[in-house]
Amino acid sequence: MNIQQHLKSFTNSFNKYITKFMSGNEIKTPLYKAMKYGLLNGGKRIRPYIVCEFSKMLKISTKSYQRLALAVELVHSYSLIHDDLPAMDDDDYRRGKLTTHKKFDEGTAILAGNSLLVLAFKILSDSKTHKNPKIRNNLVEQLALASGHLGLAGGQGDDIVHAGKKISKNHLCDIHINKTARLFEFCLLSPLLLANKSGVKIQNEVRNFGLNLGLIFQATDDLIDYSESSSEKDSSLCNMRRFMSEAEIREYCISLANKCTDNSKLFGSKDNSLNKLIYSLASRTS
Repeated sequence: MNIQQHLKSFTNSFNKYITKFMSGNEIKTPLYKAMKYGLLNGGKRIRPYIVCEFSKMLKISTKSYQRLALAVELVHSYSLIHDDLPAMDDDDYRRGKLTTHKKFDEGTAILAGNSLLVLAFKILSDSKTHKNPKIRNNLVEQLALASGHLGLAGGQGDDIVHAGKKISKNHLCDIHINKTARLFEFCLLSPLLLANKSGVKIQNEVRNFGLNLGLIFQATDDLIDYSESSSEKDSSLCNMRRFMSEAEIREYCISLANKCTDNSKLFGSKDNSLNKLIYSLASRTS
């Protein structure tokens, strides 16, 4: 089974897990329907895939790592719901379906995003995720750093502020680190925390792997957005294509992937799912 087949199989399985979890806690309100809609509105589930694959290598229990993976996907889904709003990217469709604020309304979409984010922290703080409260606290703290003003939200805010303005390549990389790569970093760090592996060296190595993986994802996302955009392909866009050609971005991504896989001994054989994933992301076109 190649990486794309493996990822597709995982996505189908994880979507069933999401549906079961959300149905088990269901409240018959428009808000909860919007939460489920935004969460189950397609997606490749790359972030939870990373969490689950690394957790398996660390021999973490399925119940624990599935809850951790769900928390990550809840944060990602909240960010997409908010990104699509008129005040942000103003998109009517995502993955060929109406965005949450178009399917429902803007107010409900905002609250749905907020509720998904809060639910992520509820899951991590629950003893079902891990019996040790210190480990749960560490997970909550690190997800807060990855998703708040020092991470995802901060990067998105910086992106909004500099839309249509001059920006340096280094500054754009900083935005990408916060907006995208910090959550990928958490995807690799959190299984270590769940396994109670606190060594500085190993944590630094997985952090670097996660950050580089996130930078690859964002750079290829920029390529896809640039090629699909029908307007304003100019120097005002917060996009790596402002500074690099498509070939240069591809080379940059492969360089980051090589750096990760050459230096990492975390995952055993180089022929493992996470190494395969990083090269797949470096060459993706959709």
